[in-house]
Amino acid sequence: MPGAIPIRSDADPAPAGAPLSPDQLQRYARHLTLPEIGATGQARLRSARVLLVGAGGLGSPAALYLAAAGVGTLGVVDDDVVDVSNLQRQVLHGTAALGTPKVDSAVARLADLNPDVTVEAHPERLGPGTARALVQRYDLVIDGSDNFPTRYLVNDACILERRPFVYGSIYRFEGQLSLFGAPGGPCYRCLFAEPPAPELVPSCADAGVLGVLPGIIGTLQALEAIKWILGIGTSAVGRLVLFDALALSWREIALRRDPACVACGDTPSVTGLVDYDAFCGVTTPARAGSVEELTPSGLRQRLGGERPPVLLDVREPWEFEIAHLEGSRLLPLGELAERLAEVPRQVPLVTVCHHGVRSRTAAELLMRAGFAEVASLAGGVDAWATEVDPGMRRY
Repeated sequence: MPGAIPIRSDADPAPAGAPLSPDQLQRYARHLTLPEIGATGQARLRSARVLLVGAGGLGSPAALYLAAAGVGTLGVVDDDVVDVSNLQRQVLHGTAALGTPKVDSAVARLADLNPDVTVEAHPERLGPGTARALVQRYDLVIDGSDNFPTRYLVNDACILERRPFVYGSIYRFEGQLSLFGAPGGPCYRCLFAEPPAPELVPSCADAGVLGVLPGIIGTLQALEAIKWILGIGTSAVGRLVLFDALALSWREIALRRDPACVACGDTPSVTGLVDYDAFCGVTTPARAGSVEELTPSGLRQRLGGERPPVLLDVREPWEFEIAHLEGSRLLPLGELAERLAEVPRQVPLVTVCHHGVRSRTAAELLMRAGFAEVASLAGGVDAWATEVDPGMRRY
């Protein structure tokens, strides 16, 4: 197993010179009694700078445990606000923080947990114009993102700036973990050279996720970061760790750096950052004959036109009960193929779901079945609530 790869890099911080204060000696007493850490290791933690990309399901436990461990500076980059549906798994935030920026909620919670820690808030979406400069300011990155464009962006920025990053991902009841960008080790592109098609990748909102799962994977990400900073143990470099929560089972896949990798290979072609939404197909224009996607404002305009479309909501009944567009008909995606006879053929149709993934799949199914006037609501009811009906309940 490639665990022999060194787990420290030339970017790792040196121990701070100032001795630990009496309060710090007391706070970190359980660390100090471990010979693998001691006062020298705790000083390393105090001088370390870690960037967390995302303050959501994975970033929440990672941030809490890094702060509790005494990592001196934590950067948190996130452009979202706290929503009630986050609280099932994003334990960094509470009910009192609803509607506030996640970075502000993170600063308050982490300051209360450990006032020794400096939290640097970056209330923005990580983008190709800022990623390299931001990554360069830190020793190590924890990728808590939930989408492919950001994962490829984090990978490329870290490779270009020679910073390791701890990768984590979750889906329903399964999680993954690795450490990429270490000297001699693989990067994310060695594992996934090309992103999957967007329509094949449901979000956690569409597919669901067990609330405790990001707690497990995010905590492991914090563990890997702490080990890297301290230079102890065997890291996840060269290993993809897979966790199945339902089976309570772990397994590993050995990974090696691909000499032909475009990012970390012998002759890399990735020399700068690109438009990762376009790279992952998120903003790729629709192909000829593919589904038309309506913006919320575009749908509102058609609903007020001479031939208003019939709205087919393809979510599950419990989702429909939380919120739905007025006049829409519920027809879950899993039942659509068997209930096509219930769908009117002589009127325009617009399919609707939570974020626009299932609705696009449903629209494609209807088109293959011979329905001529079919469109999908881009962004789903979530986008509708943002752009058209702010009073609509969100989840």
